[in-house]
Amino acid sequence: MLVLGIETSCDETAAAVVSDAAPYICSNVVFSQIAEHRPYGGIVPEVAARAHLTHLDPVIERALAEAGIGFNDLDAVAATGGPGLIGGVIVGVTEAKAIALARGLPFVAVNHLEGHALSARLVAPVEFPFLLLLVSGGHCQLQIVEGIGRYRRLGTTIDDAAGEAFDKGAKLLGLGYPGGPAIERAATSGVAKRAPLPRPMVGREGCDFSFSGLKTALRLAVEKRAGALSAADQADLAASLQDSIVASLADRTANAIALFRERHPDGKTLVVAGGVAANTALRRRLTELAAKAGLDFVAPPLSLCTDNGAMIAWAGLERLKAGLADALDFAPRPRWPLDPNAVPVRGAGVKA
Repeated sequence: MLVLGIETSCDETAAAVVSDAAPYICSNVVFSQIAEHRPYGGIVPEVAARAHLTHLDPVIERALAEAGIGFNDLDAVAATGGPGLIGGVIVGVTEAKAIALARGLPFVAVNHLEGHALSARLVAPVEFPFLLLLVSGGHCQLQIVEGIGRYRRLGTTIDDAAGEAFDKGAKLLGLGYPGGPAIERAATSGVAKRAPLPRPMVGREGCDFSFSGLKTALRLAVEKRAGALSAADQADLAASLQDSIVASLADRTANAIALFRERHPDGKTLVVAGGVAANTALRRRLTELAAKAGLDFVAPPLSLCTDNGAMIAWAGLERLKAGLADALDFAPRPRWPLDPNAVPVRGAGVKA
């Protein structure tokens, strides 16, 4: 089975072809819009949507060419149906529907978060149930993944996501965009103890996250150092910010592991996914945490951490095999929780 996956939920225009037989990833093409958004220091939804319109067709053509196939060889087409920036989601869903209609193919609307959640199964034999830490620019959640389309949320951010804290932190420190890689690079030469910042939620019960206060603490620390920050100040504050975010994520995940063990004593795996999963310090900390708990730890390769079409195609393939496809009247969704039974959180930065 060959599935075309289309991803346009944020600032990457991506398409990929995956197969249910090894090698699973036949092609994985990503056009990054970093250059378009860098002048603004963050993602501008209207700019992103227009860039998707411009670049999606050639990205799909390249994905098919690299896979060595044409449209007639496809068995299905999948696209991110939400959550995300609605303009971009509409572009991808409309394109996928057009291909499906013209070629008589099944269409699958994939929850973007499920794409991240199942990406680990593309690269490792991860069995259900598993515990998922999903960390990206817009989302920060702990979920028990019990099966395709079956999620139980243990915790989520009550305000901002970890990736958003990295991006805003980098902007405050004058390190540029995108913020996550910039903070990680600067932190390598910094000493966190020279610029201590709070570790939000560490030591508290539960599995929820909060990063808005950390951003405020960083802003005050920058303002305290009147004038332009020296390179040493930038490095120390970057190291401290990264240390605080990683400590918070690890602490919340430790609490989630205990709940996961209670509900699924035979569960074997901790998975991290999303753009922030590319952070080396976080991977190292989670590796230690999983080992201590007697769990396997799986993190997708860096190319599958940030938004990409392969994870959408794979999630579409998994959903098709479970008998789940969508009608062409599917409506794109700017918000789409993985766990529909979870109590909604209404913080200022919450996106799902």
